[in-house]
Amino acid sequence: MKNVKIIFFDIDGTLIDMTRKAISDKTVETLLRLKERGVKICIATGRAPGSVPKFDGVDFDAFLTFNGSYCYNSNDAILSTPIPKVDVERMIENAARINRPVSIASKDRVVANGADEDLIQYFGFSKQAVPVSDDFDDVLNGEIYQIMMGGRKEEYDDILKCVENAKITAWWDRAVDIIPANSGKGKGIEAILEYYGIDRSESMAFGDGGNDIEMLQTVGTGVAMGNALDNVKEVADEVCGTSADDGIYHYCLENGLI
Repeated sequence: MKNVKIIFFDIDGTLIDMTRKAISDKTVETLLRLKERGVKICIATGRAPGSVPKFDGVDFDAFLTFNGSYCYNSNDAILSTPIPKVDVERMIENAARINRPVSIASKDRVVANGADEDLIQYFGFSKQAVPVSDDFDDVLNGEIYQIMMGGRKEEYDDILKCVENAKITAWWDRAVDIIPANSGKGKGIEAILEYYGIDRSESMAFGDGGNDIEMLQTVGTGVAMGNALDNVKEVADEVCGTSADDGIYHYCLENGLI
Protein backbone atom coordinates (compact mmCIF):
# COMPACT_ATOMS: atom_id res chain seq x y z
CA MET A 1 0.00 0.00 0.00
CA LYS A 2 1.31 3.45 -0.90
CA ASN A 3 2.13 5.91 1.85
CA VAL A 4 -1.29 7.11 3.03
CA LYS A 5 -1.26 10.36 4.99
CA ILE A 6 -4.96 11.19 5.14
CA ILE A 7 -8.23 9.24 4.96
CA PHE A 8 -11.74 10.62 4.47
CA PHE A 9 -14.74 8.75 5.87
CA ASP A 10 -18.41 9.12 5.04
CA ILE A 11 -20.62 8.57 8.10
CA ASP A 12 -23.95 6.92 7.32
CA GLY A 13 -23.50 3.49 5.79
CA THR A 14 -19.71 3.77 6.13
CA LEU A 15 -18.56 4.50 9.66
CA ILE A 16 -22.06 3.84 10.98
CA ASP A 17 -23.92 0.66 10.10
CA MET A 18 -27.40 1.76 9.03
CA THR A 19 -29.07 -1.33 10.52
CA ARG A 20 -27.67 -0.84 14.01
CA LYS A 21 -27.32 2.94 13.53
CA ALA A 22 -24.10 2.76 15.49
CA ILE A 23 -20.35 2.57 14.94
CA SER A 24 -18.71 -0.74 15.83
CA ASP A 25 -15.90 -1.19 18.35
CA LYS A 26 -13.63 -2.44 15.55
CA THR A 27 -14.22 0.68 13.48
CA VAL A 28 -13.42 2.90 16.47
CA GLU A 29 -10.27 0.84 17.03
CA THR A 30 -9.33 1.40 13.40
CA LEU A 31 -9.66 5.17 13.70
CA LEU A 32 -7.56 5.25 16.87
CA ARG A 33 -4.84 3.07 15.39
CA LEU A 34 -4.68 5.18 12.23
CA LYS A 35 -4.18 8.27 14.39
CA GLU A 36 -1.43 6.48 16.35
CA ARG A 37 0.38 5.84 13.06
CA GLY A 38 0.19 9.51 12.11
CA VAL A 39 -2.56 9.23 9.51
CA LYS A 40 -4.96 12.18 9.48
CA ILE A 41 -8.60 11.11 9.70
CA CYS A 42 -11.38 13.30 8.35
CA ILE A 43 -15.17 13.19 8.28
CA ALA A 44 -16.77 13.70 4.85
CA THR A 45 -20.54 13.95 5.19
CA GLY A 46 -23.72 15.60 4.01
CA ARG A 47 -24.58 16.33 7.63
CA ALA A 48 -24.38 19.74 9.26
CA PRO A 49 -21.54 20.45 11.71
CA GLY A 50 -23.92 20.24 14.65
CA SER A 51 -25.13 16.75 13.69
CA VAL A 52 -21.73 15.12 13.23
CA PRO A 53 -21.57 12.34 15.84
CA LYS A 54 -18.78 12.09 18.40
CA PHE A 55 -17.06 8.76 18.95
CA ASP A 56 -15.41 8.05 22.29
CA GLY A 57 -11.72 8.92 22.24
CA VAL A 58 -11.62 9.78 18.53
CA ASP A 59 -10.41 13.23 17.50
CA PHE A 60 -10.85 13.88 13.80
CA ASP A 61 -8.36 16.20 12.14
CA ALA A 62 -10.86 17.90 9.82
CA PHE A 63 -14.54 17.92 8.94
CA LEU A 64 -16.04 18.14 5.48
CA THR A 65 -19.73 18.92 6.05
CA PHE A 66 -22.73 19.83 3.89
CA ASN A 67 -21.20 17.60 1.17
CA GLY A 68 -18.18 19.89 0.96
CA SER A 69 -19.83 23.30 1.23
CA TYR A 70 -18.30 23.93 4.66
CA CYS A 71 -14.98 22.38 5.71
CA TYR A 72 -13.11 23.14 8.90
CA ASN A 73 -10.84 21.93 11.67
CA SER A 74 -10.39 23.03 15.27
CA ASN A 75 -8.48 26.13 14.16
CA ASP A 76 -9.75 27.29 10.79
CA ALA A 77 -12.61 27.40 8.33
CA ILE A 78 -10.88 25.67 5.42
CA LEU A 79 -13.63 26.17 2.82
CA SER A 80 -16.91 28.10 2.98
CA THR A 81 -19.24 27.99 -0.05
CA PRO A 82 -22.85 29.06 0.63
CA ILE A 83 -25.65 28.75 -1.92
CA PRO A 84 -26.47 32.10 -3.59
CA LYS A 85 -29.45 33.65 -1.81
CA VAL A 86 -31.49 34.08 -4.99
CA ASP A 87 -31.22 30.35 -5.68
CA VAL A 88 -32.19 29.45 -2.11
CA GLU A 89 -35.35 31.55 -2.41
CA ARG A 90 -36.22 30.05 -5.81
CA MET A 91 -35.86 26.49 -4.55
CA ILE A 92 -38.08 27.18 -1.55
CA GLU A 93 -40.71 28.55 -3.94
CA ASN A 94 -40.27 25.57 -6.26
CA ALA A 95 -40.65 23.18 -3.34
CA ALA A 96 -43.87 24.86 -2.26
CA ARG A 97 -45.32 24.39 -5.76
CA ILE A 98 -44.85 20.62 -5.51
CA ASN A 99 -45.98 20.55 -1.87
CA ARG A 100 -42.59 19.74 -0.44
CA PRO A 101 -41.39 21.23 2.87
CA VAL A 102 -37.70 22.07 3.06
CA SER A 103 -34.97 22.16 5.66
CA ILE A 104 -32.24 24.77 5.34
CA ALA A 105 -28.84 24.69 6.99
CA SER A 106 -26.64 27.56 8.04
CA LYS A 107 -23.26 26.94 9.66
CA ASP A 108 -24.90 26.91 13.10
CA ARG A 109 -28.57 26.07 12.58
CA VAL A 110 -30.76 23.59 10.72
CA VAL A 111 -34.44 24.51 10.52
CA ALA A 112 -37.43 23.40 8.46
CA ASN A 113 -40.66 25.03 7.34
CA GLY A 114 -42.57 21.75 7.68
CA ALA A 115 -42.21 17.99 7.42
CA ASP A 116 -43.46 15.21 5.19
CA GLU A 117 -42.96 11.44 5.37
CA ASP A 118 -39.81 11.42 3.24
CA LEU A 119 -38.12 14.25 5.15
CA ILE A 120 -39.02 12.65 8.48
CA GLN A 121 -37.46 9.34 7.49
CA TYR A 122 -34.43 11.12 6.00
CA PHE A 123 -33.67 12.85 9.29
CA GLY A 124 -34.49 9.64 11.11
CA PHE A 125 -31.53 7.89 9.50
CA SER A 126 -29.28 9.99 11.75
CA LYS A 127 -31.61 9.68 14.75
CA GLN A 128 -32.89 13.24 14.40
CA ALA A 129 -36.32 14.83 14.20
CA VAL A 130 -37.13 17.31 11.46
CA PRO A 131 -36.36 20.69 13.11
CA VAL A 132 -39.54 22.57 12.21
CA SER A 133 -39.06 26.09 13.55
CA ASP A 134 -40.90 29.40 13.75
CA ASP A 135 -37.69 31.29 13.02
CA PHE A 136 -37.19 29.67 9.61
CA ASP A 137 -37.25 33.09 7.92
CA ASP A 138 -34.64 34.45 10.32
CA VAL A 139 -32.21 31.65 9.46
CA LEU A 140 -33.05 32.11 5.77
CA ASN A 141 -31.62 35.64 5.96
CA GLY A 142 -28.15 34.27 6.70
CA GLU A 143 -25.77 32.14 4.64
CA ILE A 144 -27.29 28.79 3.65
CA TYR A 145 -24.94 25.93 2.84
CA GLN A 146 -27.39 23.14 2.10
CA ILE A 147 -31.08 22.47 1.54
CA MET A 148 -32.58 19.09 2.43
CA MET A 149 -35.98 17.92 1.24
CA GLY A 150 -37.92 14.89 0.17
CA GLY A 151 -37.62 14.37 -3.55
CA ARG A 152 -37.71 11.61 -6.16
CA LYS A 153 -35.72 11.72 -9.41
CA GLU A 154 -38.78 12.73 -11.42
CA GLU A 155 -39.08 15.85 -9.22
CA TYR A 156 -35.53 17.08 -9.74
CA ASP A 157 -36.32 19.36 -12.69
CA ASP A 158 -39.15 21.02 -10.78
CA ILE A 159 -36.96 21.52 -7.71
CA LEU A 160 -34.19 23.19 -9.73
CA LYS A 161 -36.40 25.23 -12.07
CA CYS A 162 -34.74 28.62 -12.80
CA VAL A 163 -31.93 27.78 -10.37
CA GLU A 164 -28.50 28.65 -11.79
CA ASN A 165 -25.90 27.96 -9.12
CA ALA A 166 -27.00 24.92 -7.14
CA LYS A 167 -27.13 21.18 -7.77
CA ILE A 168 -28.68 18.05 -6.30
CA THR A 169 -26.65 15.31 -4.68
CA ALA A 170 -28.37 12.28 -3.20
CA TRP A 171 -27.55 9.04 -1.42
CA TRP A 172 -31.19 7.95 -0.94
CA ASP A 173 -33.84 7.77 -3.68
CA ARG A 174 -36.53 9.61 -1.68
CA ALA A 175 -34.65 12.74 -0.60
CA VAL A 176 -32.06 15.20 -1.83
CA ASP A 177 -29.29 17.39 -0.54
CA ILE A 178 -28.95 20.60 -2.54
CA ILE A 179 -25.55 22.27 -2.50
CA PRO A 180 -23.75 25.03 -4.44
CA ALA A 181 -23.06 24.10 -8.06
CA ASN A 182 -19.33 24.58 -7.52
CA SER A 183 -19.29 22.44 -4.38
CA GLY A 184 -19.22 18.73 -3.59
CA LYS A 185 -17.17 16.29 -1.55
CA GLY A 186 -14.46 16.35 -4.22
CA LYS A 187 -14.04 20.12 -3.94
CA GLY A 188 -13.93 19.86 -0.17
CA ILE A 189 -11.24 17.20 -0.32
CA GLU A 190 -9.16 19.30 -2.72
CA ALA A 191 -9.32 22.22 -0.27
CA ILE A 192 -8.35 20.07 2.72
CA LEU A 193 -5.46 18.43 0.84
CA GLU A 194 -4.17 21.88 -0.14
CA TYR A 195 -4.56 23.13 3.44
CA TYR A 196 -2.41 20.30 4.82
CA GLY A 197 -0.01 20.18 1.86
CA ILE A 198 -0.82 16.54 1.11
CA ASP A 199 -0.63 15.13 -2.40
CA ARG A 200 -3.72 13.46 -3.82
CA SER A 201 -1.76 10.20 -4.24
CA GLU A 202 -1.35 10.08 -0.45
CA SER A 203 -5.10 10.29 0.22
CA MET A 204 -7.82 7.67 0.59
CA ALA A 205 -11.57 7.66 1.16
CA PHE A 206 -14.32 5.24 2.17
CA GLY A 207 -17.93 5.77 1.08
CA ASP A 208 -21.15 4.06 0.10
CA GLY A 209 -23.65 6.55 -1.36
CA GLY A 210 -24.19 8.47 -4.56
CA ASN A 211 -22.89 11.64 -2.92
CA ASP A 212 -19.57 9.81 -2.34
CA ILE A 213 -18.80 9.18 -6.01
CA GLU A 214 -16.99 12.47 -6.52
CA MET A 215 -15.03 11.88 -3.30
CA LEU A 216 -13.86 8.42 -4.35
CA GLN A 217 -12.77 9.80 -7.73
CA THR A 218 -10.83 12.69 -6.17
CA VAL A 219 -8.58 10.80 -3.73
CA GLY A 220 -5.64 8.58 -4.62
CA THR A 221 -7.49 5.43 -3.55
CA GLY A 222 -11.29 5.36 -3.38
CA VAL A 223 -12.77 2.42 -1.46
CA ALA A 224 -16.46 1.56 -1.71
CA MET A 225 -18.16 -0.27 1.12
CA GLY A 226 -19.56 -3.72 0.41
CA ASN A 227 -23.01 -2.25 1.08
CA ALA A 228 -22.45 0.60 -1.38
CA LEU A 229 -24.69 1.28 -4.37
CA ASP A 230 -23.59 -0.46 -7.56
CA ASN A 231 -22.73 2.82 -9.30
CA VAL A 232 -20.47 3.71 -6.37
CA LYS A 233 -18.64 0.39 -6.58
CA GLU A 234 -18.16 0.92 -10.32
CA VAL A 235 -16.14 4.12 -9.84
CA ALA A 236 -14.19 2.94 -6.78
CA ASP A 237 -10.63 1.65 -7.01
CA GLU A 238 -11.42 -1.11 -4.53
CA VAL A 239 -14.35 -2.55 -2.58
CA CYS A 240 -14.09 -3.60 1.07
CA GLY A 241 -16.53 -5.48 3.31
CA THR A 242 -19.80 -4.03 4.53
CA SER A 243 -20.11 -1.62 7.43
CA ALA A 244 -22.01 -4.32 9.33
CA ASP A 245 -19.04 -6.68 8.92
CA ASP A 246 -16.35 -4.16 9.93
CA GLY A 247 -15.22 -3.68 6.34
CA ILE A 248 -13.02 -0.67 7.12
CA TYR A 249 -11.19 -2.52 9.90
CA HIS A 250 -10.45 -5.59 7.79
CA TYR A 251 -9.39 -3.51 4.78
CA CYS A 252 -6.97 -1.40 6.82
CA LEU A 253 -5.56 -4.47 8.58
CA GLU A 254 -5.08 -6.43 5.37
CA ASN A 255 -3.39 -3.47 3.64
CA GLY A 256 -0.98 -2.65 6.46
CA LEU A 257 -2.60 0.65 7.41
CA ILE A 258 -3.02 -0.40 11.03
